[in-house]
Amino acid sequence: MIKNLIKSFKNFDKITHKILKYGLEFCFTLCVISVVFLLTYNLIFATPFLYYIGISLFKLSIVFGIEFIICSLVVDGIKKQMV
Repeated sequence: MIKNLIKSFKNFDKITHKILKYGLEFCFTLCVISVVFLLTYNLIFATPFLYYIGISLFKLSIVFGIEFIICSLVVDGIKKQMV
């Protein structure tokens, strides 16, 4: 199962691979911003507003990352007429 998943990631079209790469970079950027908010909450200002912003951004980055991975698998499958 995992070998098939890795094999399908290696065989992506160029455009699908490019979209996945930039999407995951965007998710990583959101994750870094959320970590900055959470570190600011922990070290400097202990306001609940910073905590909720940090946690919400972290959840959002994880959800977007998973959606980019799943959607790239589906789009590649549709392009190759596998689905």
